[in-house]
Amino acid sequence: MPQPTYHIVVFGATSFVGQILSRYLLQRHGVGGQVNWALAGRSRSKLQQLQAELGHGADKIPLIIADADDENALRAMCASTNVIVSTVGPYALYGSPLVKVCAELGTDYCDLTGEVQWISRMITEHEATAQKSGARIVHCCGFDSVPSELGVHFLQQRAQEQFGQPCSSVKLRVKSMRGAASGGTVASILNVVQESIHDPAVRKLMSNPFAICPTGSGVRQPNVIFAEFDEDARSWVAPFVMSGINTRVVHRSNALANHAYGADFCYDEAVMTGTGLKGRLTAAAIATGLGGFLAAAALPPTKYLLERFVVPKPGEGPSPKAQEQGNYDFRFYGKTAMGQTITVKVTGDRDPGYGSTAKILGEAAFCLAMETPKTTVKGGFWTPATIFGERLTTRLQKHAGLTFEVIGG
Repeated sequence: MPQPTYHIVVFGATSFVGQILSRYLLQRHGVGGQVNWALAGRSRSKLQQLQAELGHGADKIPLIIADADDENALRAMCASTNVIVSTVGPYALYGSPLVKVCAELGTDYCDLTGEVQWISRMITEHEATAQKSGARIVHCCGFDSVPSELGVHFLQQRAQEQFGQPCSSVKLRVKSMRGAASGGTVASILNVVQESIHDPAVRKLMSNPFAICPTGSGVRQPNVIFAEFDEDARSWVAPFVMSGINTRVVHRSNALANHAYGADFCYDEAVMTGTGLKGRLTAAAIATGLGGFLAAAALPPTKYLLERFVVPKPGEGPSPKAQEQGNYDFRFYGKTAMGQTITVKVTGDRDPGYGSTAKILGEAAFCLAMETPKTTVKGGFWTPATIFGERLTTRLQKHAGLTFEVIGG
């Protein structure tokens, strides 16, 4: 095959997150510099409009026209680049042909999906092909699930340094999070609910914390499903809506790393709601509200009302000012089998689902294209922690507004 023209192609550049990602790449790398990149989508007019909105120099960014279901166009696009970074979701509806083509051609790929059932299907259908072609497929390179993934990875590295062994249990507690719900994320959740209703195999898979692990099941996992008091966090906690994907990715990382965290590793996530009666009532309200939302999403009449009047639609999102005012603060509490403890703090400086996700995804794409040679990392389906590790942690702290630090024992 001819040498690719581009290092990175942003597919779905005119989507809401795609636009933010494109702006970030332009600010970070410019045009005609070290990174040769292009914008791709199904509409030339919308891509040209994006160029105009991006401002000075953007008119020189190459454009590629390709539709998510046009395999010939996808093949031409993938053959032109080293890495495809896709923002076209829900991925279970629109993402499968692109993963198939990347796996066949040996083109590296990353995205920001949080759809466990789809990831499982892609691994089953295309991992052997990707291993043969050399394509590195890296899902979950946004807020789902890099802060969780790399937070655990960072904690375990520090535990090895301090204690000479990993933590056998880690729990993430969301101390604070400010940001608007992502229309794309909501659409993905609604689609997962519908798949679970109509397919018992999907329901079973979604309840399995080891659903995307190559080695199958492990020890029974903790799971916060209602209000409970956490002694380590000294706070009442409630279910965290993203734990269903984040925990699965962390367990896959452990499995891919030959159980570097231990064969009996336990991990769970929850939201801190404070102390006292107020904290307890808030936790109960969050748990009840989340359960009510999922129940409403399962019934056609209430699902219609949610989509029509309540949740943001794909392509919708907060203003640039609101994105800049967003932030999040995660706390990780780790404990070794010997009872030694370590606490890690991970923060992000933008709206989680938009501003921060776009920066994380941009740095992941750069790592994949420029800092992860095919001679050192073979083809297959990787997680951010197992393919990038410290390289991405360093880049996120230097360029993307994230911090990782040990704050206690």
